[in-house]
Amino acid sequence: MRGTGRRAKNAPVPRLVPPALSPGAFSGRPQPVLPLPGTEAALRPWEEGDAEAVRAAYDDPAIQYWHARRADSAAEAAEWIAGWRQARHSGARAEWAIASGGTVLGRCGLHRIDARDGEAEIGYWTVPAARGKGLAPRAVAALTAWALADGFARLVLQHSTRNNASCRVARKAGYALEATRAAGARHADGRHDMHVHVLLNPRTERVR
Repeated sequence: MRGTGRRAKNAPVPRLVPPALSPGAFSGRPQPVLPLPGTEAALRPWEEGDAEAVRAAYDDPAIQYWHARRADSAAEAAEWIAGWRQARHSGARAEWAIASGGTVLGRCGLHRIDARDGEAEIGYWTVPAARGKGLAPRAVAALTAWALADGFARLVLQHSTRNNASCRVARKAGYALEATRAAGARHADGRHDMHVHVLLNPRTERVR
């Protein structure tokens, strides 16, 4: 019998370009600890015992404002941590605590991971006591270096155009301003224009 040339319903569509990252490229390995040079802090995997520290961090008005979230209990924060850990195993995101000794100073992670294009968005926050010490740009730079070494081709950092501190963090970590997204994200007081900063892997091949 001759074929009809039609693709079976729900059959996968053939791809002409292989994925930039193999499925489970980073999720199938232990999550590393990433030291932050010049400090005693490091990026380390989140632990169940960090729930109260996360809840307390989201009491901060600035974190609530820029991230549009709050945690009403340690139990809720524990659910977030469990979700972050599960998302890493599925390859959807990868989250680290910024910590020094047993003290959580912030968060830095990759989300919106697109393994096919080798792209991800980087996000972070630091608690009030950790700000103004260069910790955030060091955390972003350390996670960026790890992601590039792991094969990511393009990393994105977005923030409200009103968030001047995040703009400084992006530039210090080597992220160039690529564009402004008009009304790109909702905050409690309405839609904000968003700066889009981008850092490309030096090994990324570009057609010009």
